[in-house]
Amino acid sequence: MQPLIWDRRPDGLRAPAMVCAFEGWNDAGDSASSAVSFLAGALGAKRFARIDSEDFYDFQSNRPTIKLDGRERREIVWPGVEIFEATAPRAPRDVVLVQGVEPSMRWSSFCANLVDLAEALGVQVVVSLGALLGDVPHTRPVAMTGHASDPALLERLGIGSSAYEGPTGIVGVLHAACADAGLPAASLWAAVPHYVAAATNPKAALALVRRVEVLIGVSVDVSELESAATDYERQVGLAVQSDPDIQAFVERLEQAAETDEQSSPAEVPSGDAIAREFQRFLRQRGRER
Repeated sequence: MQPLIWDRRPDGLRAPAMVCAFEGWNDAGDSASSAVSFLAGALGAKRFARIDSEDFYDFQSNRPTIKLDGRERREIVWPGVEIFEATAPRAPRDVVLVQGVEPSMRWSSFCANLVDLAEALGVQVVVSLGALLGDVPHTRPVAMTGHASDPALLERLGIGSSAYEGPTGIVGVLHAACADAGLPAASLWAAVPHYVAAATNPKAALALVRRVEVLIGVSVDVSELESAATDYERQVGLAVQSDPDIQAFVERLEQAAETDEQSSPAEVPSGDAIAREFQRFLRQRGRER
């Protein structure tokens, strides 16, 4: 069986851009996957293909799940990647969206399949999204970094180029595969406060969506995501105010953000301790409602 399984062949895509995100290591606060999911919903995207999970996943690490259908029949849902098309009538191009779980193995073959798909569809630019944990305060605009295969793409992003060296995920491998194949490619990364790592971060997802809009020239109504981001910031703010140590820590991060200096880790509570306190606070708030 071929890894790429077609539901149907999309016709007439106009200079499409491919936007990709993967759950897992590349996706702090579910920010990147949430951004692509939001784009899919906002644009009315429809699935046209998927990648067979058998060749690329360790099912002991990414286990399939069981769900019941409307007739109470049990169904196995396998981890994998789905591919959608979306028409943007008032934009100069259409969009191909790739979303799913980061594969466990055979990354080169996995990326080669996506590159082949992009070439077959006439994709003009591939944008991969990621999110990382950082020493950033939740009260400031989301810090963004990125890199691109073309200096003009990087200039259009309007963000600092990443100088990161170290371990990478499927996002980094896919970006390199696209660049090697001569496909214009850009990678966008949002920084997520490490002290709220366990919470879904709509503020970072919103920042990624807005950058994607600028980069590919497709606009969507983000009012729902803006509302979620505002509520997120309010909830985190309440959690921070409930503990003087956490509040002092966030204030130091804010000062560091303003002066572009690093706070001393020895002077602040650990990220794990703060994350535990935040989760305790959210559980308590849930019982009070």
